[in-house]
Amino acid sequence: MADSPYPELKKTHTMARVGRPWTDVKPAPSAPVWNVIFGLGAYWMLVGAIELGLFDALWDHGPLRPEELADDLESSASHVESLADALVVLGLLDRHDGRFDLNDCSRRYLCGQSPAPMADLVSVAPGPAENWTDLAATIRRGEPAHPVDGDVAGFWVPLVEGTFGTVLRAAVRADAWISYSHLKAPRVADLGAGGAPWSIAVLGACPGATAVVNDLPEVLEVARARLAEAGVEDRCELRPGDYHTVALEDEAFDLVALGHICRTEGADGTRALLGRAAAALRPGGRVLVSDYFRAEDPSRSPQGVFMAATMAACTRRGTAFSYEEMSSWLRESGFSEVRLIEPMAAQQIFVATKPASTQGRKEGR
Repeated sequence: MADSPYPELKKTHTMARVGRPWTDVKPAPSAPVWNVIFGLGAYWMLVGAIELGLFDALWDHGPLRPEELADDLESSASHVESLADALVVLGLLDRHDGRFDLNDCSRRYLCGQSPAPMADLVSVAPGPAENWTDLAATIRRGEPAHPVDGDVAGFWVPLVEGTFGTVLRAAVRADAWISYSHLKAPRVADLGAGGAPWSIAVLGACPGATAVVNDLPEVLEVARARLAEAGVEDRCELRPGDYHTVALEDEAFDLVALGHICRTEGADGTRALLGRAAAALRPGGRVLVSDYFRAEDPSRSPQGVFMAATMAACTRRGTAFSYEEMSSWLRESGFSEVRLIEPMAAQQIFVATKPASTQGRKEGR
């Protein structure tokens, strides 16, 4: 008898015939598990390549054969080739005619002279490695054994230096949505300023602008250097101290920047910061809250979800807040015209306005 042309009608080889329930669903692939396993190695491959100066060698010399690259790095040729091949697979290098070369990604982000350098960020961004190997215990305790909250010199200063370029580009591009360049002489309060990218962006666009730049004393030294490089240090007042307690005049500012600090503070600390911003702003002034936020569906906000996990692994109370939480807290603090902008990929900013006072509206201000 000829085989049926319709396989679903054949009965001799079904699961039921061999003692298992029939199903037409294939087993789930194991690729997600392998991707995570290989992910650990991928991270350390990138760290190792940066420490070796591999990307800078290709920047300086152009395409190199494995033995040439190894000679420049004073390293084992076979090991260098294995590492560089892995970087090709990761999309961080190209290999043509036996030679390794930078690609668009590594040329832009991973060399010392890159236009948007991220190399310094790679080793510091995940936090201490021991916090990740101790993650299960941290989750049981509800607190990491090695929190970075108070490690200013070892964590926050390198993080500020590594993230400065990215945040500055986002702050500059945000003007297309915020129009701070249209303000005549705005006064900026830059709380937890890091390298002061928001102050630099606004003061660079507004010759009449001034800024109060706040952070811990060690971090303010980074801000001082960046402000001097930008040529705006003479219009800035540096106020060292905790952003929860540093002195701020009431209704004295047109812009308050909370740049990537709320996620370290937990819900109570964030609400307190929003309250401080509201008190410091003039009517009609705006608060700028840049951070990584979570969507209700985790798959729609991977950056925010991974940042929340990193905060859980490395800080005492940090997390990433949902869009709904941040927008509701802004309104609770008295802000209106709440909106979310994204001046560049994965760099999102809540912008909200302090309403004009009733008296001010009556007087026509």
